[in-house]
Amino acid sequence: MNIAVFCSANNDIDPDYFRAAEELGLWIAKNGHSLIYGGGNSGLMECIGKTVHEAGGRTIGVIPRLMEEGRRKSDFIDVEIPCEDLSDRKAIIMERADEFYALPGGIGTIDEVFTVAASATIGYHRKKVTLCNVKGFWDNLIALMKDYQQKGMIRGDLYDYIEIKDINNL
Repeated sequence: MNIAVFCSANNDIDPDYFRAAEELGLWIAKNGHSLIYGGGNSGLMECIGKTVHEAGGRTIGVIPRLMEEGRRKSDFIDVEIPCEDLSDRKAIIMERADEFYALPGGIGTIDEVFTVAASATIGYHRKKVTLCNVKGFWDNLIALMKDYQQKGMIRGDLYDYIEIKDINNL
C-alpha cells in the first residue's frame, strides 16, 4: 500500500513528535508499505522519510518545483514525482495513496487533512484521514469538528472521514 503522511516541516517542535514520526515510519517500512509524502528535507517530513528509507521501505516524494529550486528536497527519496505547486502535490498524493495519516503539523497539514476529508464528503473517494493524536495535538481540532457536527455543518458522520488514533495503536 501507499501510505500518505502529512506533517510538519518545522524543526523546532516537541521531540515527542519526532519520536512519533519515527514510530509511524518504522511501521510503514516493517509492513512493506511505501511512504508517499511531500519529500521535504526538514522537520517531521525529513524524519519520516529518513526512517522509512533507512528501514528498507520505499519513499515517494511529491516535490513542488519551488521546493526543488530552493534545495529543500530530502536525500531520502527513492521515487521523485515533480509537480508545479501545493495543489498539484495534494492531488497527486490523494490519487496515489491508499491511506492517509496526519502527524502534528501546521497550516499545510491542516489543509491536506481537510482536502482529503472534503473530497470524501463529496464522493471522490472513500478513504479516511487518520489523525495521529500525539500528546493531544489534535484535541482542539477534534473539538471544533465535533461542534461543527452538532451544528449540522458536516455531511454525514465526522468519523466517516476522519479517524483519531494514538500513535501506539496503528
